[in-house]
Amino acid sequence: MRFDSNLTVERPTFVTHLECAYTGERYEADTIHNLSRAGKPLLVRYDLNGVKQALTKSSLSERPQDLWRYRELLPVRKIEDIVSLGEAVTPLVSLPRLAKRLGAAELLVKDEGRLPTGSFKARGLVMAVSMAKAFNIKHMAMPTNGNAGAALAAYATRAGIRTTIFCPADTPEVNVSEIELQGATVYRVNGLIDDCGKIVGEGKAKVGWFDVSTLKEPYRIEGKKTMGLELAEQLGWEMPDVIFYPTGGGTGLIGMWKAFAELEAIGFIGAKRPRMVAVQAAGCAPMVRAWEQGEEHAPRWEDAHTVASGIRVPQAVGDFLILRAVRESGGFAIAVPDDAIQAALNEVAREEGFLLCPEGAATYAAYKQSLADGRVGKEERAVLFNCATGLKYPLPPVHRTLDRTRPIDYSLFQDSRR
Repeated sequence: MRFDSNLTVERPTFVTHLECAYTGERYEADTIHNLSRAGKPLLVRYDLNGVKQALTKSSLSERPQDLWRYRELLPVRKIEDIVSLGEAVTPLVSLPRLAKRLGAAELLVKDEGRLPTGSFKARGLVMAVSMAKAFNIKHMAMPTNGNAGAALAAYATRAGIRTTIFCPADTPEVNVSEIELQGATVYRVNGLIDDCGKIVGEGKAKVGWFDVSTLKEPYRIEGKKTMGLELAEQLGWEMPDVIFYPTGGGTGLIGMWKAFAELEAIGFIGAKRPRMVAVQAAGCAPMVRAWEQGEEHAPRWEDAHTVASGIRVPQAVGDFLILRAVRESGGFAIAVPDDAIQAALNEVAREEGFLLCPEGAATYAAYKQSLADGRVGKEERAVLFNCATGLKYPLPPVHRTLDRTRPIDYSLFQDSRR
């Protein structure tokens, strides 16, 4: 089979309708939608009996290793609408040295930094843009902390769609430059991501652009759920015991929980589910507060701040879906301070040679904290999600220099660990 057969061979599609995640109200498929009439996210529903008849584990195993191998469980109906930059299946990387130090049985990282644009935002935006192409949308807009904007810019440019993107003023320059270079018009805003979102929402009526903010359209969830589909397949259709997920808007956590239900319905997995752990920063932890207080919704977190900018989301439109997944799975929500995030990033890089992004480092910090307080057992298989390459973030300076014009003291290079 050709390397690009997932992109070039027509396959049956099974979308039946969309459904309000809060009220259950049905909406017509193949029509442009944002939020439901209740102001809540819409979920794509499939004829899962039809999928079960059309897709087998054996046929799936013969397909190229990319995101589009799961076409029967995705919303894009025609190959002519697929927009792709090569969304490879991301690897599971073990951390054996750290697992041994912690006395843990198995510690794995799903490294989303291998995707186009260097982050897991590529999953959601490739699906949203492909559907926008199918609907002949001409102009898309979104708020971003950086990586989502980069993914939208890249895929929309690939599809010939105009994009306007708004980011907080303190967004790292590398992200802003990446967005602009990939064809979008980008503006810095003196505020946080939800302030940027208000501008996008107001502009929807005044400018006519399509609002592709997190969970304000139905298809980013469908792209993000492929993390769960891939993870299940990579583990031989067995679920890990616990998943630590860096949670801002929470699209990926929601999407994976949806993916596991769909996989059970088509007979690929059993009833076992991983405990879903929503990881947030102590300086912006609305989900943790709501989970601890037993609330269904998470009010806005004031004075949000953290070095892990990707999870600096003061308020999420899908808060109730995140909290439902955490509770239904028997999981929990946990906040870690910035100093623990930085220490985790340094520890994994120096001990395993794996450069996490700050948000991914937050999951390792949360895992260590959960081992220490007994919420996770050492015998449990844990999967951490590293949501972007660490190379997209500021790195500490190196001050060592060597003057080759003078005699070199080779004792400097002796291994002090011997």
